[in-house]
Amino acid sequence: MKTIIEPFKIKSVEPIYFNTKEERRSILEKAFYNPFLIHANDVLIDLLTDSGTSAMSSNQWAGIMKGDESYAGSPSFFRFEETVQKITGLPLVIPTHQGRAAERILFSTLGGKGKYFVSNTLFDTTRANIEVSGAEGIDLLCEEGKYPTVPAPFKGNMDIDALKNFIADKGAANIPLCIITVTNNSGGGQPVSMQNIKEVKMICVENNIPLFIDACRFAENSYFIKLREEGYANKSVPEIAKELFSYADGCTMSAKKDAFANIGGFLAMRDEQLAQECRNLLIITEGFPTYGGLAGRDLEAIAIGLNEVMEENYLQYRIRSIEYLTNKLIAAGIPVMQPAGGHAVYIDAKEFLSHVPVEQYPGQALVGALYIEGGIRSVEIGSLMFGKYDVNKKLIPAQMELVRLAIPRRVYTQSHIDYVAEVMIEVFNNRHEIKGLQIIEEAPMLRHFTVKLRPIL
Repeated sequence: MKTIIEPFKIKSVEPIYFNTKEERRSILEKAFYNPFLIHANDVLIDLLTDSGTSAMSSNQWAGIMKGDESYAGSPSFFRFEETVQKITGLPLVIPTHQGRAAERILFSTLGGKGKYFVSNTLFDTTRANIEVSGAEGIDLLCEEGKYPTVPAPFKGNMDIDALKNFIADKGAANIPLCIITVTNNSGGGQPVSMQNIKEVKMICVENNIPLFIDACRFAENSYFIKLREEGYANKSVPEIAKELFSYADGCTMSAKKDAFANIGGFLAMRDEQLAQECRNLLIITEGFPTYGGLAGRDLEAIAIGLNEVMEENYLQYRIRSIEYLTNKLIAAGIPVMQPAGGHAVYIDAKEFLSHVPVEQYPGQALVGALYIEGGIRSVEIGSLMFGKYDVNKKLIPAQMELVRLAIPRRVYTQSHIDYVAEVMIEVFNNRHEIKGLQIIEEAPMLRHFTVKLRPIL
């Protein structure tokens, strides 16, 4: 097989600012061992997130110049609306300034004390918006998804039996919504099969529970279905995406992921009454329903990006580039999520730093070590992000302790990725020198964004 080349040419660049290992050690200490508190100019390779960090295409930049900034009824909105409707088949489209705004509107409308939202795995902002409403978010990940280094084709699936049992236990009337995240970000960027979506939909219909898709990475998930699920090899990605959304009553999306946009998102649904309630809240907090907190130029960029992301040459390159880094790390004996996910490489920090107890946040310790060694910024997805406390303030750990290397779309070349592998291998070879961390200051929700830590000496 020939080398899979980037399906794009580089037209504009920005500099990387190099610093030394000793400088990075001081920078991390001043940032209280929290990568979110590091200035971007002090980062060499930024893999903190793939959200809003993609490189937009020349067509998207051209579209930005077409953006119409009318307060109401902008033609940019109608182009955006038509694109979302065509891809998803969902008729009612509500723009928001980003995905978490869509989540806040949806869960503020449907949530409340005593209610449960069930999912394959909720991401951090989704769970936070659910909990702020007084409701509870429940993860029902399939069994194979709980073992990072054991390969399986669709480790992002929801556990069907667990879903049935949970509905029977809590009552369908107390479950306003079922949410499937594609791909499953907190579960290692793993895809969800079409069969699993169909089965979840059947259970939801039987119990009169609406099904929504968290569609941030719908194109990547659709491409995995094409590659791995029987009966889809000869279908196009738009056809697969259309079928995927056909089982949904609605969706939320951060367009900062699979639309290559730097900002933006939307809610889409079939229920006119729910849409009206959401629009009412949108007007109070985001803006008029034809701009929803976005500039017209952003609506144009999103509409163009939603079509570009389904090009199969791009998706082949995208998935293979994640596999490339994953395979290099596996060859070095590094415990990594298998098979490779769609947007990121996930390291099993619990196994990588087996000498660091969970209550000392091995994932965050590994994040710090990667930054010091090579200026790579990554993020912990484990007990710092998702851990809770019991009544005695003892940590209830997360299901997995992962470190995510999220690869921005169309930003880094193979040499950048080779450098990441070299740094990771160097850290792995010296892993026994890494010490755990303790929290010295934290917020009550989404603490990982602003938490302050120090090493345990």
